[in-house]
Amino acid sequence: MSSKPTVVIIGAEVGGLAFAITLKRRLGFEQFTIFEKASEIGGTWRANIYPGSSSDVPIHWYSLSTELRPSWKKSHGLQPEIQAYWIELAEKHDLYSHIMLSTKVVSATWDPAKQLYEVLYEEIASGTRHSTTAHIVISAVGILEIPKIPYEIEGVSTFKGESFHSADWRNDVEFHNKRVAVVGNASSAAQFVPAISEDSTTEVVNFIRTPSWFNTRPHIPYTDTQKWVFANVPFAMKLHRSLIAFEMDAPVLLPRSERARKARVENMTKYILDHTPRKYHDKIIPTYPPGCKRIIADSGYLASFYRPNVNLNFDGIAKILENGILTTKGEVIPFDVIIYATGFIGDNYPVDVRGMDGTSIREYYDRMGGPTAYLGTALPGFPNFYMMTGPNTGTHASTLFVEEVQIDYCLQLIKPVLDGLVSSFQVTSEATYIYNKRLEKRLTDSVYSQCSSWQRVDGTGKIYNPFPGPTFLYWWWLRQPNWDHYKAVNAGRWLRQRYLHMLYGTIKAFGLIVCLWAYRMQRRALLKVLETYYRKLLTKIQPILLGVKR
Repeated sequence: MSSKPTVVIIGAEVGGLAFAITLKRRLGFEQFTIFEKASEIGGTWRANIYPGSSSDVPIHWYSLSTELRPSWKKSHGLQPEIQAYWIELAEKHDLYSHIMLSTKVVSATWDPAKQLYEVLYEEIASGTRHSTTAHIVISAVGILEIPKIPYEIEGVSTFKGESFHSADWRNDVEFHNKRVAVVGNASSAAQFVPAISEDSTTEVVNFIRTPSWFNTRPHIPYTDTQKWVFANVPFAMKLHRSLIAFEMDAPVLLPRSERARKARVENMTKYILDHTPRKYHDKIIPTYPPGCKRIIADSGYLASFYRPNVNLNFDGIAKILENGILTTKGEVIPFDVIIYATGFIGDNYPVDVRGMDGTSIREYYDRMGGPTAYLGTALPGFPNFYMMTGPNTGTHASTLFVEEVQIDYCLQLIKPVLDGLVSSFQVTSEATYIYNKRLEKRLTDSVYSQCSSWQRVDGTGKIYNPFPGPTFLYWWWLRQPNWDHYKAVNAGRWLRQRYLHMLYGTIKAFGLIVCLWAYRMQRRALLKVLETYYRKLLTKIQPILLGVKR
């Protein structure tokens, strides 16, 4: 190849940072640049600064496997602690020298002749644009990158008070002696409603369109003894992490029986009713099965409904007024602040990336009826382009673990390019089609098809986010590339090396078989010698024995 290979990573969220750390640690590779549109790294953990923001997954499994930390305070990490962890790792691995903050990638276009991407980026403060090139582009923007404001509700932009999305939290907004409307009741609301309602002068009305299922998720502090054991006893922390992973993945490994599903509904229903005021019991239980939408971790949300300054409203919103909200029942409720906890737009890729024939990822998604990828990682027509947490990679478990699985997979594809042995790899349309048909069958037969959800295009279309199986299965499918599913360009040297490597492996295996065979033959020969000696011995002593008997 004519120039030294380079890598561009779009986004300094945890997947992008983990990819960069792995490039340096395992390949010793330094020719990469991370473009981050925000003023700091961290992605979700930089943006979601609302009170109570924390990990849903136990923090020891929501840490980088190569950077375990014995000093986590509780079983689930809070936003400031998690953000500090990633800043510390970025400093430890000297990532800031590779990161361009407050700089967004405007476009990345593949040049088939040069076998690289032309990347256009913009300094957000000045609007100045520059260009660079990259042989490999890694997308680490995440699937939940664009906050969703419900503009379908009339009057959203007419409200005269303070209003914002929970992902764009306003620390300058004061809630003391204020009337606050919270629109939405999923993960974010479940975390910040208990926090903001601790002040009894803050009147909170939580507007709920569709009830959610809840599991208890207490934040259990680690004792000093536990932290000492994690830090000083070999493998203790890794064992703890493995047990968490097993506990979270085991229930999904085997299909639930009808009896088990019924028992699960009964138990979760009982949990919700036992932890909420009786006046909400006829409206608070979902009508869809658990798991169709994300099950919410309850760490105080349901208990907050007992507070006199917290009320739930199930009437529906007809219109946003200048001074409040008009419900579908005609009631006008005045508010000083409206907080939208209404999720994200997940089915629209936010960067203009164009592949072989000039088609953009957005256009490819539209053509496929929604977000589509091979193993949630590669796209046909987009050589040397790989996605972290792409379509259908959402699991019930650790997102960071899924990203590490993807990184290990991608490294096997990009190393030959970085070594100058291949110009590009591109997944085939046929492999992508077969894989997604396989997913579609699993998803159609799964719980995800039994309700309207943000994980589906327009709520009821293609299911584009969840992975239909245990995390272990995803790891198994990505443990190594199926090279028959990829087209390689300028791959002569790599193919020869691969052939020689396979030949060497075959010779080693053959040699092992020969050695085992020879060992077995030696054993047989030894047994034959012993048998001959034994027979001779018997021949000699038999007359003696017979003489004794006589």
